[in-house]
Amino acid sequence: MDEKSTDELKNEIKEVTDIEDFLSANSAHFIKESLSKHLYALLSQKNLSRADVIRGSLLGRAYVYRIFAGQKIPSRDKLIALAFGMRLSDEEAQKMLKLSGNRELYARDGRDALILFALQRNMTIIDTNGLLFDHHYAVLDTTKE
Repeated sequence: MDEKSTDELKNEIKEVTDIEDFLSANSAHFIKESLSKHLYALLSQKNLSRADVIRGSLLGRAYVYRIFAGQKIPSRDKLIALAFGMRLSDEEAQKMLKLSGNRELYARDGRDALILFALQRNMTIIDTNGLLFDHHYAVLDTTKE
């Protein structure tokens, strides 16, 4: 079965008269993976440990463990910090944000554009926060919860 694009699904929703028919016909195209499972898959794929992610994200150890366990729903900034900790590409970070229900990074937003720039260049979170600060944007929130 070919994967339908988000735009194709949105167009079908506009045309549908019975939402139940749409849901049953398109259930294979819905996101089913939890954020926790996705994060563990990324760890394995990138050959990283949670300790690596903690060091690279500047987030607290207990907080990161709770995110991975599915016990904590992180804010958008905390997920972006995780993206830096996991050394994700901009595409991988976008997928993680989308999967979590957060807004993707938007190139027309100045702060998001700087974050995309940093992800594309494999910058650290410290360097990224410096870049954000230098351009008068809020730095990524990495407060330990």
